[in-house]
Amino acid sequence: MRFGFEIDNDWLPTRPRRYRALFLSDMHLGSRGCQGDRLADFLRNHEAETIYLVGDIVDGWRLGSKWYWPSTHNEIVQILLRAARRGVRIVYIPGNHDAFLRDFYGTHFGGIEVVEQTVHVAADGRRYLVIHGDTFDAALKHTQRLAFLGGSAVRATTAVNAGLNFARRLLGLSHWSLSQWAKLKVKSATNYLSDYEQGLAALAHRHHADGVICGHVHHATIHEDLGVRYINCGDWIESCTAVAEHGNGSFEIVTWHDRGTHQDRTVMVSEARPA
Repeated sequence: MRFGFEIDNDWLPTRPRRYRALFLSDMHLGSRGCQGDRLADFLRNHEAETIYLVGDIVDGWRLGSKWYWPSTHNEIVQILLRAARRGVRIVYIPGNHDAFLRDFYGTHFGGIEVVEQTVHVAADGRRYLVIHGDTFDAALKHTQRLAFLGGSAVRATTAVNAGLNFARRLLGLSHWSLSQWAKLKVKSATNYLSDYEQGLAALAHRHHADGVICGHVHHATIHEDLGVRYINCGDWIESCTAVAEHGNGSFEIVTWHDRGTHQDRTVMVSEARPA
């Protein structure tokens, strides 16, 4: 039977996408730059057996200066705590912005484990060192004041970028990151990303791992240019990305631009291991 109208499926309930593992870093909860609405929407629409929080989840630097904690940031924490109560394993690896949690290695908060670093064994048997990565940032000179001033620049860039992307959406164009473009232009000239990645790849080699999963530099990528698989989760200030592991051990970068409506996916399929 045909009806004289089309059914709009947008209102229908959607089931969360389910993965073997999810890796998220650099949320910066407590800062105005955090895209909390998109992050909360992502967490509502994605589930995993294990969730790794790969550092800079809470921005202690920003909160130490001026308290900012909107309801969406509280909702994100509650989503994670509910997941832990349901039996999801959640592992928190503090970064430089939430370094106050480094005094609590080996403890649990609401079922969330706090560790310095860990090894994730993928479904295909490959071992990945999971670490935030700030100790391999040659540009980080333990200058929290300068980093705080840098945060003001980040907020200004984010505001400009939001205006640009609003105009791009009106024109039917895709999301574009001004800060990512600027970072790549500047950091590629100074070999910043290359040095960072090489340091983490060397650490993975020392741990006899097949790869490393990290955050910190806000640049989501997956490659094998350094003899191990290098995976960076990106961030929730600009790129709004997470790394997902499928049941067969393959990884992909999931980008969450517009709430529940658009996803870009960069897939990295894991090759089968020789017997």
